[in-house]
Amino acid sequence: MFTGLVERVGSVASRRGGKEGALLRIECGEMAGGLGAGESVAVDGVCLTVIRAGESWFETEVHPETLRCTVLGERAEGGRVNLERAVRAADRLGGHLVQGHVDGVGTLLEIGPEGEGRRARVAAPPGLARYLAQKGSVALDGVSLTVACRSAEDFEVALIPHTLMHTTLGEWAAPRRINVEVDLIAKYVERLLESWKSDAASPGGRG
Repeated sequence: MFTGLVERVGSVASRRGGKEGALLRIECGEMAGGLGAGESVAVDGVCLTVIRAGESWFETEVHPETLRCTVLGERAEGGRVNLERAVRAADRLGGHLVQGHVDGVGTLLEIGPEGEGRRARVAAPPGLARYLAQKGSVALDGVSLTVACRSAEDFEVALIPHTLMHTTLGEWAAPRRINVEVDLIAKYVERLLESWKSDAASPGGRG
């Protein structure tokens, strides 16, 4: 489990493999000192498992399914990535509950200045717009953000200067493909409602 609060921007130091799976070495500076084999790290919002770590790097294996369903398949050597270690039970939950299970890939349609920060408009991945609520939470490339407004097909987020400075979002330019994870609570609410409707519709169910 993560919070969507990026700890560090790292970079892809090396990449081996292809569409059938990849081994990534991520340069992460002093963050590597707290990592060991088996630990979880969110890389651009994707939960990955550390298999080896050195003084300033860690290595992780990326499954073919992950390469197909996220933008990690597009991260070449030298590419910068947002990094967050798994949250501990005693930590403050400063962002929102993020699983690191990307729900789909959206597209940055436009981004421009707004006050001291910027405002971005993103096309929602197919089937995910229903989980987005105005003032609700969304994780984009692993960054916890608030939905400023939404339509049936896209949504907007406001980016403050701190976020632009300390994550890769400061490098965004349209068009760009983005990992999107919608709010975990919204998905559970939908599932509970589906069960309730099914029970209500069954013979002898709630009426």
